[in-house]
Amino acid sequence: MNKLTIDDLSLSNKRVLVRVDFNVPLTPDGMVADDLRIRAALPTIKKIISSGGFPVLMSHLGRPKGERKSEFSLQPVAQCLTGLLGSPVKFASDCVGTDVEEQSRLLEPGETLLLENLRFHIEETKNDPAFAEKLSKLGDVYVNDAFGTAHRAHASTEGVTKFFDQCAAGYLMEKELQYLIGALSNPARPFVAILGGAKISGKIDVIKNLFDKVDSILIGGAMTFTFFKAMGYEVGDSLLEEDRVEMAGEVLAKAKAKNVELTLPVDIVVSNAADGSGEIRTVPFDGIPAGLKGLDIGEVSITRFEKILSGAKTVVWNGPMGLFEVDKFATGTYRIAKILADITGRGAVTIVGGGDSASAVAKSGLQDRMTHISTGGGASLELLEGKPLPGLAALSDK
Repeated sequence: MNKLTIDDLSLSNKRVLVRVDFNVPLTPDGMVADDLRIRAALPTIKKIISSGGFPVLMSHLGRPKGERKSEFSLQPVAQCLTGLLGSPVKFASDCVGTDVEEQSRLLEPGETLLLENLRFHIEETKNDPAFAEKLSKLGDVYVNDAFGTAHRAHASTEGVTKFFDQCAAGYLMEKELQYLIGALSNPARPFVAILGGAKISGKIDVIKNLFDKVDSILIGGAMTFTFFKAMGYEVGDSLLEEDRVEMAGEVLAKAKAKNVELTLPVDIVVSNAADGSGEIRTVPFDGIPAGLKGLDIGEVSITRFEKILSGAKTVVWNGPMGLFEVDKFATGTYRIAKILADITGRGAVTIVGGGDSASAVAKSGLQDRMTHISTGGGASLELLEGKPLPGLAALSDK
């Protein structure tokens, strides 16, 4: 990565405007339900404080769509961050304006300022230059540590960089890129990609980009049914993207031409009720009955996937194997997580690409046994697709 990092900056006595990703779930009574993303930003914040700088943190939370809504306030995050940091976190009632500028200037050593939700202003997502300039008045240097929003060209990720001489990556951004770009550019082999989730349309560019990089691709989740349909099999009431069947056929043909092993499930857990209340059984992939829908991969498929993964040296996983939110259809996803945890222990590099996969690994309790779990689902997907990330491209070159 040829971009400036936080270690390249002189931070002493400087206000450091940091884009963090504190888009965290809140409980009904307004407490932080999962502090993973907040903890992920701690190394960067602590570095600024220990270097004699003053962190000014900005983030979005949810989708208030330019309106000030109390349920999307970042105030609960300020309270959570105070506990995690062990030092004072002040909260600004807005993210721009003379009052906030004054608050940023009056920070004492060891204090942090967290701004109110950026998306209370519609100008944030519109990447409005005037709004970006107002944000820039809150810092002397700029650090982007929000990998989860690096694929968005917003005022706080791209527009604001035009008003700073030095724009650098924080430790989390650096770590994310180190693993994801490292896996794609110089992987230890065999290199296996596991792709799941609901729709082939969201993963088609990833699959095409990975053909020249991986040795094997394992496919799970509901998008398998579009592949099965392209192969001429019936899929019952399973989720199907009719308009992508031809595309799925092209992917299968391309895999064969590129000599990439593309492995689909051979047995499917089916039911007539996605909430787990109906009949559940396992059938061969080419025998899904009418009226039933596929909701997980079966035991034979798991064993087949395990055989391929057991010899892997690098694995990137994006997307669950089934409807893991329902316990009865979570087995395939959790077993894949366990297989990855085991091979990590044997020296493989395992990278979980954010979103539902990260949630599933957290739910399985195996997150500490993976090499890296990305905090950015959309950003990691776009990186796997080979697309440039605006939030990264905007940072200063070394």
